[in-house]
Amino acid sequence: MTDSRLAKSVVVVVLLLVIAAAVATVSAQNGRAPNPYREDANWAKLPPGAKWGGVISVDPASNGDMWVFHRGTPPILRFDASGKVVKSFGEGMFVQPHGMTVDRDGNVWVTDAQIKDGKGNQVFKFSPDGKLLMTLGKAGVAGAGNDVFSGPCDVAVAQNGDIFVADGHIADVPVNRIMKFSKDGKFVKAWGKRGSGPGEFDTPHSIAIDSRGRIFVADRTNSRMQIFDQDGRFLDQWKQFGRPSGVYIDRNDNMIVADSQSNSAQNPGFTRGIRVGSARDGKVTALIPFTEPDPEKNNNAGVEGVAIDAKGNVYGAEVSTQVFRKYQKS
Repeated sequence: MTDSRLAKSVVVVVLLLVIAAAVATVSAQNGRAPNPYREDANWAKLPPGAKWGGVISVDPASNGDMWVFHRGTPPILRFDASGKVVKSFGEGMFVQPHGMTVDRDGNVWVTDAQIKDGKGNQVFKFSPDGKLLMTLGKAGVAGAGNDVFSGPCDVAVAQNGDIFVADGHIADVPVNRIMKFSKDGKFVKAWGKRGSGPGEFDTPHSIAIDSRGRIFVADRTNSRMQIFDQDGRFLDQWKQFGRPSGVYIDRNDNMIVADSQSNSAQNPGFTRGIRVGSARDGKVTALIPFTEPDPEKNNNAGVEGVAIDAKGNVYGAEVSTQVFRKYQKS
């Protein structure tokens, strides 16, 4: 073979590889990614007499245990590696359990997204033993002020201790924003309003921070992930992860996103499930599908909270189906 023919052959092969990669990326984005996971059925074992409520959030402890936030009793549960509950607390404290994160010191942060009987609409910080350490917001009060929330969906804690709250889950209060507090709970700033432009939100349903300190916001009703620096400067937006209800990013920037709402009316071309990918380049590499009889008749079903542990196992918190699932690589 001549040098020119060899060069042309190499070019053709490279082009075919590029095309194949592009097709695979599009397929992954639109819900046709491979599923290399299998469910570890019945892994989580509840104590006798307990039953799941809507399971909304999950986050790993540093030793590999899993913290779970659900709308049952007690609402905050810690599971060890065998799936046994080793700690529980929070009974009677919340109106609507919603977001959760575990900070670098092992403290458990949760949000209460609704109001009833003078309770709710706050962010709580607990020690790993369940001692209440800090409360943000005013119980039972909603508004646009700097000391109140309007449905805090989720919370994330930066490496320096700064606190970020995704606020905007109370329907009749048009507040959609990210609020930033110092590590001691003092208000620093807020950004965003209801809308669909860059830096605007329509239900900022979940929030996470990558290894570079960037803030990822699951802007659910706008069917996109928005990315900011910690001063609220808009950096980018990604739509390949579907209609995001939950987002989790580990220390290696593995990123998983829960999509509980996509159908032909809401985000057509995408299917519901857990998308696995990377916060570094935005690639989607796998999809754990959520199967249901007719997604067109249900605008919100399946997994909303997600996490991934150090071994690569994926966890899904399902609200409407009231199930907590663990998935392992096949």
